[in-house]
Amino acid sequence: MVNFTVNENDSGQRADKFITKALPDLPKSMMYRLFRKKDIKVNGKRCDISAVLKTGDVVTVYVKQELSGEKKHDMNFLKAPDSVDIVYEDENVLIAFKPVGLDSHSNSTSTSDTLINRIKHYLYNKGEYSPQSESSFAPALCSRLDRNTSGLVISAKNAFALRELNEAVRNGTIHKIYHCVTVSPPPKNEDIISAYHRKDDTRNIVRISDTQKDGYKEIKTGYKVLDRKKGLSLIEVTLFTGRTHQIRAHLAHINAPLLGDGKYGNISANKRYGVFRQALCACSLRFAFPENSPLAYLNGINVNVPESFKEIF
Repeated sequence: MVNFTVNENDSGQRADKFITKALPDLPKSMMYRLFRKKDIKVNGKRCDISAVLKTGDVVTVYVKQELSGEKKHDMNFLKAPDSVDIVYEDENVLIAFKPVGLDSHSNSTSTSDTLINRIKHYLYNKGEYSPQSESSFAPALCSRLDRNTSGLVISAKNAFALRELNEAVRNGTIHKIYHCVTVSPPPKNEDIISAYHRKDDTRNIVRISDTQKDGYKEIKTGYKVLDRKKGLSLIEVTLFTGRTHQIRAHLAHINAPLLGDGKYGNISANKRYGVFRQALCACSLRFAFPENSPLAYLNGINVNVPESFKEIF
C-alpha cells in the first residue's frame, strides 16, 4: 500500500493520469485492474478512473511493495548550467531566449545540457522546484525550437499554467512572430500562403505540396518583407499553423529558402555568404487568452527580443 497527498501541482488532473506519473513502474493493465477491484481510493472512498483530484486529497493505492517503492527522481538537470537568458518571468510562466546550438529537450544525441534542464536547475536553485516534493509535475516547455533556431521559448512553472499554455497552443491564442533571412525574395512583398505538409520521420525531413494528398496536413504561413540587401531579404513570418520545419520548408517551397539552411536551403548560396546556420529567430510573442483564463493578465504583454541579423544586414 502507498499513499500520496495531492498538492497544487497534482490537482486538476484525472486519477489515472496522476497514478501513471506517481508510480511509473506500475503497468497500466495492473492499474486499471486495481481501479476495477476498488483497490485505488481517494480519501478512503472508491475512486473512478476519471475522478479529478483536488489539493489535499489522499490517494491510496493497494499494490505490492515492489511496485510501490519510492519514485526515483530524475536529478540529471543538475548537470546542466543554471544560467538562463530570461526575457520574462512571473510566478507561473518563464520565457527564455534559446541560443543557436542548444537543444530544447533531451534526445538520443544530446547531453544533459538542454534548455529545459537549465530552467529546472535555475528554478531548483531558487527553491521554486523540488522533484522530491512532486508526485507528477516538473517544469515543462510549452513551445520548442530546433537546435539551430534561436528565439523565445515558453515554459510553465506549475501545473495549472502548463494546462493553460498547452490549451492556448492548441487553440492558436499564442501568436509567434519570426524573423528570417532568405537567399532570394519571395514572390510578393507581403502574403499569407497555404500548402500541405507531411513529415518523413525516417529522414527527419518534411514534404510540401500545393495540393492535398494522403497523409498531408494543411499549413498556413504569413510573411512580410522588411528589408533587402545584397540579394538577401529580411522577412517577418507569422505562423497560423505550427508544423515541423514549417517556415524553412514552406519558404523553400516558394523559392525563398532560408540563408544557412543545410536541409531545405541553397548550399551554394550558403557558401557564398559564409553562413552555415539557418537565419531564423522566434523574436516576438503575443498572448490572447480568454478573459476568464487565469493567465489573461499576459494579454497586455508583448515579449520581444532584438534579432536583426546584424552580421548579415
